[in-house]
Amino acid sequence: MAAPWEDVLRDPAAIREAAAAAVDWALLEGVLMRTEGQPNASDVVNYAPFTLLPSAVPSALFEQAYAVQQDFNLLVDAISQNKEFLERTLASTIKVDEFTARLFRIHMQVLEEGLAQSVFLGINRSDYMFDCGVDGTPALKQIEINTIAASFGGLTSRTVAVHGRVLKVLGKSKEASRLLPNNPSRGLALGIAKAWELYGSPSAVVMFLVEEVQRNIFDQRCVENELWNRNIRVIRKRFRDVFEKGSLDDAKRLYMDGQEVAVVYYREGYVPKNYDQQNWEARLLLERSRAVKCPDIATQLAGTKKVQQELSRPGTLERLLPGRAEAVARIRATFAGLYSLDVGEEGDKMAAAAIADPDRFVLKPQREGGGNNLYGEELRQVLLKIKDSPERTSYILMDKIKPQPALNYLLRAHSPLQVSQCISELGIFGVYVRQGEEMVMNKAAGHLLRTKAIEHADGGVAAGVAVLDTPYLV
Repeated sequence: MAAPWEDVLRDPAAIREAAAAAVDWALLEGVLMRTEGQPNASDVVNYAPFTLLPSAVPSALFEQAYAVQQDFNLLVDAISQNKEFLERTLASTIKVDEFTARLFRIHMQVLEEGLAQSVFLGINRSDYMFDCGVDGTPALKQIEINTIAASFGGLTSRTVAVHGRVLKVLGKSKEASRLLPNNPSRGLALGIAKAWELYGSPSAVVMFLVEEVQRNIFDQRCVENELWNRNIRVIRKRFRDVFEKGSLDDAKRLYMDGQEVAVVYYREGYVPKNYDQQNWEARLLLERSRAVKCPDIATQLAGTKKVQQELSRPGTLERLLPGRAEAVARIRATFAGLYSLDVGEEGDKMAAAAIADPDRFVLKPQREGGGNNLYGEELRQVLLKIKDSPERTSYILMDKIKPQPALNYLLRAHSPLQVSQCISELGIFGVYVRQGEEMVMNKAAGHLLRTKAIEHADGGVAAGVAVLDTPYLV
């Protein structure tokens, strides 16, 4: 999967010149993050890390990833509406994983009270790697689907322009013209705007629920800006603000500081450290409201690793998407091997296989946000410790995907300029809006390519491991 700039990689002077210019262009285009030293202030900012050169992506696999995204949107939506499936699938997990259990208890409480929400908005990102099998032919294999706080749709919208200019400086104008336009922030905003419109209160606001530490604010501002351009008011609040100032009226309309909230867009709430007792109470308040939650708690649960593993069992997709044989086939073609560690013969067998050959597998907990998976000797040690304990059911096993590395330069503030062997991960953003039973919108909304050096097994851009990239189709 070589891109046509092998010659450039052998020219250190040209690389140094292009890298210096690339950093300026990243700042000029707004490919920005706040600094670690001042994560809640924009007085000092720096460029978000990115590759110097676009990375080669097989065009057939790129097209396959786009073609299956609407199917994944339908699947996530179907799971979120299937109480029995979630209850059965997560039964073993919620006994040992308190975080998933708390989410599940809120889900059940809201169902028992009766859903106030009638419009549903999903913003997903399905992430893939290119697995080079025994014969070396790359295949698209899904890593996971993110159903809450899927990030970098904003900054990746601005990265293409930077890479286009880098290629031109390096004498590759023809190649620069082949870079695909990409604007997920607009696609995500279209979904939020449609949900806001269907909510039906022109004076209501969209609330971004944000973290206490907000280094990645510019990524969110890209989406927010698209909403302001449509004259939709946006407010930014934290869980603690909701706890202190949020309220529901008799019709379960949500109010913040006296303003009615039409849509709650979560950029927070996906890991246990996001919650204390007050924040759990705030989450319950939001879930009980009429406001459109992106995601509602059932959709967050649909994105758990345990659900991902259950989907790979024969017959499961057919039951969730009846009469959609072609969609089922497209989805199944992207699955890597996924295995249960539930207590019993099947789980015992898989635990033993992973302990015997840990480099074949990845051990995945029920967590979002990158940097949580276990590999190699670490995987083996953890499984040896928990193999006879019910705790192992809070994990799933997945076949380890083996992509073909390529050379690139990863540009990071205050880091030396050096060439690295790199692998990439492709994410496709999907947006859907459902009102009652009717699917009003279902689309792929753009892509995100992230690249990291091969010595890093796990972790994304926000975790400080991967960097932003642009696909060059080959």
